[in-house]
Amino acid sequence: MADKFWDPDGTRYGIPTFPWKLAPDGYATRRQLRADGLRPGGQDAIQIMWYSNRRRPSGAPPVIRVAYLYRRDLALPVRPMTSARAVALGKAMAARRTCPECRTDAGYCIPTSLGMCVTCAFPPEEQRAA
Repeated sequence: MADKFWDPDGTRYGIPTFPWKLAPDGYATRRQLRADGLRPGGQDAIQIMWYSNRRRPSGAPPVIRVAYLYRRDLALPVRPMTSARAVALGKAMAARRTCPECRTDAGYCIPTSLGMCVTCAFPPEEQRAA
């Protein structure tokens, strides 16, 4: 099965592809780079692919999972947080916490599935009736 995902020159999948645990040394995911204070910096990625049996109904075929890897030696340092960037981030997070119905700060990010805070989506009157 590892042969299916072996494509180091990228002819089959468009970018260099390797099976799980067979990627070359010196590569890392975005999260691993971020933990080291680095970012990809615009470089091209390679991918690893594998079959996963997680989160699938029984009897369904395995799902193909993909992870992108970036070279550590070409990674750049993370840009520092500026005061203007911190202000913009604070405003964006405040907008995500503000309910569009009651216009109050819910204290948590409003679920996109509801589009409003939980109190507006499920008023106490409806809960008592049920």
